[in-house]
Amino acid sequence: MRPATSSAESIADFISQKRRPPALPCSNYGQGRWNWKCALSARSQQPAARSRQAAATGFTLMEVLVAITILAIVVTTILASFNSVFSTTEVLDENADLYAMAKNCMKRMVLDLESIHIAQRPIYKPPELDQPPDPYRIVATTEDIGGTGFAQIRFASRAHVGLENSPREGIAEIIYYVQSRDDGHLALKRADNLYPYPDFEENDSDPVLSKYVKSLAFKFYDPEGLEYDVWDSDSEEFGYATPKAIAIRLELANQSATQTFETRVLLPVWREKAE
Repeated sequence: MRPATSSAESIADFISQKRRPPALPCSNYGQGRWNWKCALSARSQQPAARSRQAAATGFTLMEVLVAITILAIVVTTILASFNSVFSTTEVLDENADLYAMAKNCMKRMVLDLESIHIAQRPIYKPPELDQPPDPYRIVATTEDIGGTGFAQIRFASRAHVGLENSPREGIAEIIYYVQSRDDGHLALKRADNLYPYPDFEENDSDPVLSKYVKSLAFKFYDPEGLEYDVWDSDSEEFGYATPKAIAIRLELANQSATQTFETRVLLPVWREKAE
């Protein structure tokens, strides 16, 4: 048997082991120094562990809401930009159509006036009370449509336009007038009839030269340069004469724009005042 001191030594060793701190992975108590390589390796593994933890947990509700809000703002901005581009393109197309329509209308009126036919003296004689008016007279009046005055002009021209491939030619009675349409817009129409000239009546079959008419006006100039708003070459007031030049002012307006077109036509022939 061992002496009693052995039991005392065993108790002392047990107490010393209890007091010793637990060994850390990167410590070496036996050698009395710190293992730096092991510590650095442990620190490098911490971010990867946190990343795995975040991937396992997913996005928070706040992160999802912020992402949806940003996406909604971006999509709304893009759609607004597209809508603005399409609206601008539509307005430009409407204005281009309005300009083309007015251009063709003015071109037609100029062609008709440049081909005007007038009876000269001594063939022309002022009409008596019981005689019919001059078939080649120039008459311009102002007609009221919805409280607004629109010019109307009648003259004779060699620029007859035959409808339905009509072979007839000759001096036509041309009348430009404005008519109210069922859609509420005003249209400029052109009546074209060969001799014998019928009494004028607005006809739905007359071709429309221009829609969206806002105003139509003519100015008439005598050889002295005096200006008139109306004219009647069969009237003593105008000396049974015809104007020397005619100015045209046409104004068209749609929902997006208003365009005004003006021109002046020097007539190739005119009749002087009676002496």
